[in-house]
Amino acid sequence: MKRALAVQLYSLREEAQKDFVGVLKKVADIGYQAVEPAGFWNLRPREFKKIIDDLGLKIFSSHSPWAGSFNLGEAMDLADALGLDKIVCGYGPNEFKDRDSIKYTAETTNKMQAILEKNGFILFQHNHDFEFQRIDGKLKYQIYAELCPKVKFQIDSFWSTNFGTEDEVEMLKLFADRTILIHIKDGILRQAQQELKVTNGTLDRQVDLRALGSGQLNIKGVVENLPERIDNIIVELDYCNIDMFTAIEQSYKFMTENGFAAGNK
Repeated sequence: MKRALAVQLYSLREEAQKDFVGVLKKVADIGYQAVEPAGFWNLRPREFKKIIDDLGLKIFSSHSPWAGSFNLGEAMDLADALGLDKIVCGYGPNEFKDRDSIKYTAETTNKMQAILEKNGFILFQHNHDFEFQRIDGKLKYQIYAELCPKVKFQIDSFWSTNFGTEDEVEMLKLFADRTILIHIKDGILRQAQQELKVTNGTLDRQVDLRALGSGQLNIKGVVENLPERIDNIIVELDYCNIDMFTAIEQSYKFMTENGFAAGNK
């Protein structure tokens, strides 16, 4: 089955600052079938929804709203305005630094999940790299998943390798029964992790990210092992070694020409 190809608009945040509507039009012109927003750049959510509808684009998920225990009412209203029944959450390294931190994070997540489920929403979590570190040989995300039996996952397959320490396909298989969405980025996986730093407000993991198909991620293996319930694949590049629009277009061509996902062109 060919899944719809989407792009995470966080990839194009610098371009969106200048002309967000122009960014949406260009994404549609490239051929992407869907977008995953991460902010609306001064558009009202319903206005944003109308624009993408008019462009023939879809939304399967969004990183706006980002659920926190303080804003669930607003998050549900925003998701409803976008026509979504799924809401994302995610955490930083401190929330996964040790077993006690993971337990506290899981308790917070379970409270949010129960409220959202009561109101007809699914809570899913987006991972970074640190969740795939290990404590006493066990993945931090496994420990967390056992403590949060109802939360669903949006697996970022590149970060799930923890800089090449883990195998992307095996990580996907490990969480497949609860994975409902997938992010794919590409780059040089097997690099020594350097000290994380923040550059221009963005967490810089010192990793060489590249257009899909020009890095080391086993994209074919990931796609072939996706659970059947996943109906779209989301391209995301936190940053890139080339112009971002060029990278997004090259990623589109790689995914569609290899039959990994479906576009509109």
